[in-house]
Amino acid sequence: MAGGLLATADRPTVFTTRSGCSTAGMFPPPVRTTPGSPGRPTAACWLLAARYPIGMSKPANLTQHRLRAGMVGLGMIFDDTYRPLFEQLHAEGLYRRDFGLVDVELAAVASRTGTRAEKYRQAAAGRVADFASFAGPDAVPRLLAHGVDAVCVATPDDRHYEAARLALEAGKHVLIEKPSVLRLQELDELEALARKHGVLAKVVYHKLADPDHKKLRTHVVDGVLRHVNNGYCSLLEPKQISGSQFAEWITGRNPGTYVAVHYIKLIDFTFGVMGTREPPNSPLAGPQCSVLSTQHSVPGAPYSAPWRLARVTANGQRGIVGPADGPTWDSVQLQMVYAYPDGREAAFDIHTSWVTPDNFPGYVEQEVQFRFDNGVWNAHQRKRGVEVTVEGRTPHALKITPNHHYNGTFVEPWGERSQRGYGVEILRRFFEEAAFVEFAGPPSERPRRLEAMRGLAYNDLSADRNTVAVVQAMEAILRQHAEGRPGCVVEVNGEDGGLVLLAPGADEAVVLYPGRV
Repeated sequence: MAGGLLATADRPTVFTTRSGCSTAGMFPPPVRTTPGSPGRPTAACWLLAARYPIGMSKPANLTQHRLRAGMVGLGMIFDDTYRPLFEQLHAEGLYRRDFGLVDVELAAVASRTGTRAEKYRQAAAGRVADFASFAGPDAVPRLLAHGVDAVCVATPDDRHYEAARLALEAGKHVLIEKPSVLRLQELDELEALARKHGVLAKVVYHKLADPDHKKLRTHVVDGVLRHVNNGYCSLLEPKQISGSQFAEWITGRNPGTYVAVHYIKLIDFTFGVMGTREPPNSPLAGPQCSVLSTQHSVPGAPYSAPWRLARVTANGQRGIVGPADGPTWDSVQLQMVYAYPDGREAAFDIHTSWVTPDNFPGYVEQEVQFRFDNGVWNAHQRKRGVEVTVEGRTPHALKITPNHHYNGTFVEPWGERSQRGYGVEILRRFFEEAAFVEFAGPPSERPRRLEAMRGLAYNDLSADRNTVAVVQAMEAILRQHAEGRPGCVVEVNGEDGGLVLLAPGADEAVVLYPGRV
């Protein structure tokens, strides 16, 4: 059912926004029932319904609207996720009871050469509307002048900022592939532009929609798993990523920024709910279920102050993708440490690389392990119970251990061919959020709808501070390492600044970001 699921008495469907309120992730909020009263909302949900009065009792919006999308970058991630989404939306439209039917149209694309755009235009004839293609150094300004309403940025990670800045300055809703940007200074500017122009600025972290990760967070929110104290994550990409697909821009880059961000965000978002609601005398306390810092409240739980990001260290190896003494990294080992107010700490090690042999049995190697005071969570996203071997096809054209959850092509039981998965689902939700802001009520209530969508911590730019802080710290540490000064540490929110780099034997610290993270 679009707009949320009806919960049962013992399994309420509850999500948490950055402001700490329980919702269904999208509106309307779910019905939380009490034992013995099936279907009867609790007082908390009546409050949410009052704040966001959208539900089955409201007549369906039968108005037809349009969102024109611009796409910046047409590489691997476009083909994997954006392309199938735009083709689905072209065929079916986007409908939800609150905002009605919305035609989402791929109106324009911007790329370096335009070659991929023309190939896609020919291959996709009839599956998407005809779109304008702009190439060259001024491609993004020309795309914006074409009259788009929302812009998706899927360029290499060190090129996100400029395209997003131009789009926000033009007053467009923006969706940026992870990582949003590489420096907190850039994040501050983009967030300010989004607020100034009254638009959404969102980030894609598709692994938050992985069903295993959603279940992990559900256990944390429900108090089944309590007090995470350490964890290990790995994501190893094949050589074809660094040696072929990304060869044009990979010099000076590292796999940590490219894929460790998935787990940085997963950890920060998932375990942030362990910092619970405000104490009764807090100015943030009250029926709005607010929150401290970027952590997420769990209504009804006893108060405890949220953890905070404390320090970041990193190491890495070179010599395969680039010279052994150069700035391009084969593998990166990142550690980030969070501090609890009671003096305990939680440490997380994240290992990434893009030099795994191409005949590896899966597309990528990815696993997580988290240890709690009362339990352990192990998840291997490659080994999910399916193995396949086909002569002459595995493990290259087909993988022995595929991940059909992320993005798969299927023949449905009713005969239709489809392409779906959480990599597509997470993009669709951005367009639902933009449609909610623009079309789900009168223009006078648009500011309220905009703030509601900004309160979604899983993808809003304002909730990306810790992730960007870790990326900025890691990149600075690796630069120092490449220049012959390994072993640096970045302290977070200390006396000298928000991000302060300490090098062994150095007389002075380097302030990377002076403000509070």
